[in-house]
Amino acid sequence: MTLEVERTGEHAFVGRNERGAEVRLGRKGAEGAFSPAELLQIAAAGCSAVTAEELITRRVGDAKFRVNVTADRREGASELDAVHVTFDVDVSTLPADQRDALAGAVDRAIERLCTVSRTLKKGIPVTESFPGA
Repeated sequence: MTLEVERTGEHAFVGRNERGAEVRLGRKGAEGAFSPAELLQIAAAGCSAVTAEELITRRVGDAKFRVNVTADRREGASELDAVHVTFDVDVSTLPADQRDALAGAVDRAIERLCTVSRTLKKGIPVTESFPGA
């Protein structure tokens, strides 16, 4: 699958996939756009949500839930030090032992299946290429 990012104006970009989806990118604080670091965090939260969806809906029903994400970043650093994913789902109808069992199942599924989190934890090489003169 090929993904692309196209410059559309000053500090304005659009990311696309082959299925026609688009996302606006820009510098931190750009109106109506995600920064690349925000997209990395969204990817971690989204991967966790997609991975856990069936486990959650099977136990609490077809309810909406939210996955929040934050990151630790040292002042002026050009890297994130940690990403924190937090589920916001109403499990109040479940007994305590079932809530604990669901939390454990979600953790195990993410550890085993979430490509984004697994990749971030592992750390991988990233290469760039630029046309030569």
